[in-house]
Amino acid sequence: MSMDECSKNNSNVRNTWEEIKNEVKVTPTMVFSVIGDSDSFVPRPWPRTVFQTALIDAAKCGGETWILYSGSEQCVSKAVRDAYLKYGNREFGTKNLKRLKDDTNRHIKLISITDTKKKGNPIETVVQCSCENGGLDSFLLEFEKFVSEQEVSFFSQRNDFRMPIPIAIIVCEGDVQTVAHTAEALQHRLPVIIMKGSGKAADLILVYLERSDELRKEAGILFGMKFEDTLFSLLKKYLEIIRENKDLVGVFDLNFDDPLKLSSIIGEAVVSCWSVEKNLTANKQAVEKDTTQIPQETTSEETINSDVLKDSLAMTSSSITMQQLKKNTMKLEKITIKKLIESYKKQPRRDVLDPSFTSPTSLPLYFYFGFQLLQESNQWEECGHILLLEALKENRCDYVRVLLDRGVKLTKKNLPELYAQTVTCETCKFKKHDCFHMQWILKQILPPEAETLCYKYAHAMKRIQRKESSSDKYEDIIKNLKYDPNKSVAASAKRLCCKILQYKALNIEEQNTNEEAMNTSDTSDILLWAIFANRKEIAEICWLRGTDHILSGLICSVLLHKLSKRALRVKEHCLSEDLEEHAKLFEQRCIKIMDGMYREDTKHAAKAMDDEAVIWGVQTSPLTIAYENFMYEIVAHTCSRKNMNRKWYNKLPPNLIQFFKSAFQKKKQFVTAPLTKYIFNYGVLKSESRFRRSYLLRIKRYLNDFWNAVDVLSYILLILALVVRHAVEDIPVARRMFSFSLLIMYLRFLEVFLINHKIGPTLIMIKEMLKDLLRFLLIAFFVVLGVGIYYHANQYPDYQNFWSGGWTEWRIWDLIYYPYWQIYAEINLEYLQAEEPISPGSNNIPPQKDWSVVAVAAAYLLFAHLLLVNLVIAMFSYTFERVQKNSEKLWWYERYTAINDYTWRIPSPINLLCTPCRISRKCKEITCCTQDKKKIWSNDGENEDRQTVTTKEYRTELQRMIACSIYNKI
Repeated sequence: MSMDECSKNNSNVRNTWEEIKNEVKVTPTMVFSVIGDSDSFVPRPWPRTVFQTALIDAAKCGGETWILYSGSEQCVSKAVRDAYLKYGNREFGTKNLKRLKDDTNRHIKLISITDTKKKGNPIETVVQCSCENGGLDSFLLEFEKFVSEQEVSFFSQRNDFRMPIPIAIIVCEGDVQTVAHTAEALQHRLPVIIMKGSGKAADLILVYLERSDELRKEAGILFGMKFEDTLFSLLKKYLEIIRENKDLVGVFDLNFDDPLKLSSIIGEAVVSCWSVEKNLTANKQAVEKDTTQIPQETTSEETINSDVLKDSLAMTSSSITMQQLKKNTMKLEKITIKKLIESYKKQPRRDVLDPSFTSPTSLPLYFYFGFQLLQESNQWEECGHILLLEALKENRCDYVRVLLDRGVKLTKKNLPELYAQTVTCETCKFKKHDCFHMQWILKQILPPEAETLCYKYAHAMKRIQRKESSSDKYEDIIKNLKYDPNKSVAASAKRLCCKILQYKALNIEEQNTNEEAMNTSDTSDILLWAIFANRKEIAEICWLRGTDHILSGLICSVLLHKLSKRALRVKEHCLSEDLEEHAKLFEQRCIKIMDGMYREDTKHAAKAMDDEAVIWGVQTSPLTIAYENFMYEIVAHTCSRKNMNRKWYNKLPPNLIQFFKSAFQKKKQFVTAPLTKYIFNYGVLKSESRFRRSYLLRIKRYLNDFWNAVDVLSYILLILALVVRHAVEDIPVARRMFSFSLLIMYLRFLEVFLINHKIGPTLIMIKEMLKDLLRFLLIAFFVVLGVGIYYHANQYPDYQNFWSGGWTEWRIWDLIYYPYWQIYAEINLEYLQAEEPISPGSNNIPPQKDWSVVAVAAAYLLFAHLLLVNLVIAMFSYTFERVQKNSEKLWWYERYTAINDYTWRIPSPINLLCTPCRISRKCKEITCCTQDKKKIWSNDGENEDRQTVTTKEYRTELQRMIACSIYNKI
């Protein structure tokens, strides 16, 4: 090509570049050039949907992305055009065609470079180019080279830090011309992504890279055409060029790779091209320098290689990002670095990435450049939190892990922005609309705190950006959300957590006077955000870097489980299932840690189940939180069993014979053991509780227990019997109520056998079957009532005094009587056929014979015997199998109830003397509770025995070591 032709081509390419920029009103931060349109002689289908999904997902990650294609009616162009249309429909819905190509919210631009006339499209940019000097393919290649030489302000359009525009050529299908295009692009150091599985040229390139000896055979099969020697030699030449530059080629398998993986493949290819280009330039300069300074005849080969290597290492010691900074003569100052990294926040918000398919070079390349800037400048403490914040938003777990390892901490001022951009629902107004996202679920739990997390910051920032007159007011709101110990987002999140768990919030306000500690957030704040945002991988990373892993893991599991139930109430099944799966994941992690601790140190593993700590204002222990939330696997774990036996026998031998022998040797331990109290006392209400939940919740929890409900019923009957006996003086009724109360108390006494390992599970089965029986009786009641009314209405049509006389003489009892006993095969044919004598309650009205009564009775008996009775038997069988399968866990759960009860209970009748003392002591605690709390939180365990603190710290460290050894994420 002559100089004039090159100049003309460059002019055309530059004009095309300016034309596109003027139409779309933005400079790209990523460019994809999709090639491969061709006529096919082989009918081979390929997964176009995977290609379309991968292309759009990668384009979203690239920021302001241009997609170049030929715009023809052939297969590849149709797939690209259809993918772009789907992108618009998903992003903008019915307003897709109204969002023009220069719309700022349309971050992906479709650009058709064609040599034919084409109708205009409001969402697509069409550029008609000249076919001179090589045609469309040659022009596209020149345009791709030109784009790769342009620069863009990568972090923000307003900054001076400029990087080459990343471009990737995506090869899909294609012909021999596509192979030639690929070879020339690689010669100019342009990255190429091959779509494996799309057929023709794309698959042929990969065949040659893997097994070149089968080229002729595969070429004929893939293209379906005959290759002359000249054409075949030319094809082989191009393929050889591609093999020489295979380090710049990325491969995406359409049949096996996930669409999200394309972003990582493109990023790796782009960075690889930049690094190779820089290294080649550096080596070339080093060789030239070496050969000019040293005479050739006096220099050995070893010396040349050594000097070249030394100079090359000196020239290439800086990162790619640093080289660009030096190229743009920018000084590596603190303000400059911070400005560059912070400017990324103004870029369009991207979708949350799946960490399974990300790598350090995955798009967007902001994280790759930002990390290199911080590494070169060593400003982790000053600017690292900005990169960490963006990594948390976009779920870049690899960068989150590395930044936390380097000691980077999130600041308090970052939390409001983090919640506002991840937990808040952008499509719904907080105060007007109800949705089914996490924002609305939190709003139903505690509206003021949910408003602090999801609404206040975003609302205040919008007002400030509009520069309203009351902007000072909103700046104060943002300041409070960031720094106020009581009104901050961190404090609101903890209060919301306590509300969900139904615990009294403790130590929410910051007590630390260290300014640095008050301005930074620890990993527990990030972990709580990850729970509300349901980021599984980040939650695991932060949990592993925290303390008290068993307790914090169980609290996370309970929190997620309760959020799952809340989501299920609003019929948000997908979110509910996802949260429940996350909750089970945390529970299984805790079980694995407990297994490891028990194998390594049994004694401390058992004691760790009672180690209390404050997590997000919740003060509790692992065994307590598990018991309160019916986590049977935790309560029945070997560590918990060891802990319970230690309490039940009060550190005495866990054998009844040895236990009673110790009564003479260790009298105090024997007398205060819960087992001793259990033997000497049974059947009074708990006088004290270790649980720190609200009083209303304690009452609810108490009444939900079957045995406690029986307790309350017997007390109510006893009180009513006393009232009837002495106030009303109705002796027969009082006698019945006394005897019924005594019957209930005898049934209540069955709980004494619950601690027996063999009888206990049987009692649990009976208790669970009673619940099934009550459900059955509820159904049976309405059936019996309906059938009884039908009998009475047709046999006594003129009966009117239905409710006459005393309540024992009401006709309703006769109405229920016959259908009820028919369930137990008492058919009563005389009654049904009206052959029974006149009953006393019928007012001497004889029954009328009606054939329909017998017919309904026959249908009722069929229904009752074959369906209802067998239904309750099936329910009992299912309950039996379920309880039998989990009998061990359920029994240990019930045993912990007894152990926890008798740890604090005083045997009768001594409790009559001790109860007043307890009441007076409780009153004293209430009067001085504020001072006691201050002592507790300010001393931080100062009054405890130093040995106890040391062993507790050892158990905490043991949890951390086992957690790290299991997951290996630190």
